[in-house]
Amino acid sequence: MDIIFLGGLKVETIIGIFDWERETKQTVILDIEMAHDIKKAAQTDDIEDTLDYKAVSDKVIAFVEASEYFLVEKLAEEINQLIRTEFNVPWVKLTLNKKGAISAGTDVGIIIERGEK
Repeated sequence: MDIIFLGGLKVETIIGIFDWERETKQTVILDIEMAHDIKKAAQTDDIEDTLDYKAVSDKVIAFVEASEYFLVEKLAEEINQLIRTEFNVPWVKLTLNKKGAISAGTDVGIIIERGEK
């Protein structure tokens, strides 16, 4: 199976359990890999025959900007469900980085894989 990916999507959202996190938007960085058979698109050279990564990106960004979850786990699962359901993607690997969430490190986050390749 082929993979279409989005890397380094930076989105501002309310995420976290502390009082200040409920009032201040933070940046999350998303890397998304999506299984999609590109053979037909490669033959036709037509956007209608592939997974429109711009449409996926726009939908994910709008969703995350409007969300207000406490846990990165919940946000990651919801993004995954959105992509798999709305774009009929059989497999998604999602990395959600809540950069700077801990003072002792630069990166913190979660990586999930759902579905069948």
